Amino acid sequence: MKKKVVIGLSGGVDSSVAAWVLKEQGYDVTGLFMKNWHDTTGVLEGDCTYEDDIMFAEMVAEKIGIPFLSVDLSGPYKRRVVDYMFSEYEAGRTPNPDILCNREIKFDSFVKEAHNMGIKLVATGHYCRKETVFVNRRMIHRLLAGEDPKKDQSYFLCQVTQDQLAGAVFPIGNMTKAEVRELAAQLKLPTATRKDSQGICFIGKVDLPTFLQQQLKPRTGRTVIIPAGWDFPAYGRGLPEDGISDERLGEMSGPYTYNPGCGLTIGKHNGAHYFTVGQRKGINIGGYKEPLFVLSVDSNNNIIYVGEGQNHPGLHRKGLLVKEEDIHWIRPDMSMKKGEIREYDVRIRYRQALEKAKLYRREGGMYIIFDKLQRGIAPGQFAAWYAGDELLGSGVISS
Repeated sequence: MKKKVVIGLSGGVDSSVAAWVLKEQGYDVTGLFMKNWHDTTGVLEGDCTYEDDIMFAEMVAEKIGIPFLSVDLSGPYKRRVVDYMFSEYEAGRTPNPDILCNREIKFDSFVKEAHNMGIKLVATGHYCRKETVFVNRRMIHRLLAGEDPKKDQSYFLCQVTQDQLAGAVFPIGNMTKAEVRELAAQLKLPTATRKDSQGICFIGKVDLPTFLQQQLKPRTGRTVIIPAGWDFPAYGRGLPEDGISDERLGEMSGPYTYNPGCGLTIGKHNGAHYFTVGQRKGINIGGYKEPLFVLSVDSNNNIIYVGEGQNHPGLHRKGLLVKEEDIHWIRPDMSMKKGEIREYDVRIRYRQALEKAKLYRREGGMYIIFDKLQRGIAPGQFAAWYAGDELLGSGVISS
């Protein structure tokens, strides 16, 4: 008897080819389309619409010869992803809705829909791989980077659990994007030349301030420039020792702090909650030799602090902190004990090159101190740590 699997058909080329690969491998495949968002407020004109997506998904299912169904998950998506996103921006942090979408929707609500159909396996078009091994007679699922280094999407799955991985299938994780496109063209799939989706997961490419104004109203505030020669603490540029104190780790991982009286006010903005650390667009202040970038967001006082040039020292930090309650291990068998120190490769945003760092497990959480200064560490984003090509764990950046 063929193994049954549900494939999340999005109307894109990746899930289309994934569905074909599954069928070729002998699975009994059902295509299931998720409708997760209805409101088009802030969505840029010309971006892929729900009607287009479901039409392409259905055409692919017909071309491949598999059953096609759709499900509306907009309720849980709003509660568990969008509302969280609004609350994080309101607090001056920068969330990653794609990671939340995978944890809360694709590998939770969507999986439950598959289970209701009597199907235990769920496949997606992610560029990542899974390997199942036995450690001390216990089955362990390893989440590995995709073979295509330019398209590896393992970072987006950094919050999944062993239970979620158990039933997950990644059919194109060992393929490159070019190979996927080429195969789609050979098969004459309707999505072969369709552009990749961009922007927020299942919402699309948006004008973020317009989108956020659904719940976060504009508030006029000050834009303050911090000169490059400002007295930045030297502790952010030292090398840590293994016997380093919690206080020193806190200093090295903390953000640079500014008070409302420092710097020079150079303009106004419509709300600090619309900005994120490292942002360039939207500041809308000219007259400087180099572009201005956001150094810090003070949502309490409604101030954004900016600096001139992408090499401004205020953009670069040595470390970060993941609080105790936000530490997540995909491999619980490899979790660190308090007081333990390990060296891993760490990523703080999608498509960023892996950076070498030391992880210090302490009472307050996980301090991550990088070998090199890191640009644009943003609270609310996720830090993910790897051993080779395996993603071991992650956590929300607290500061």
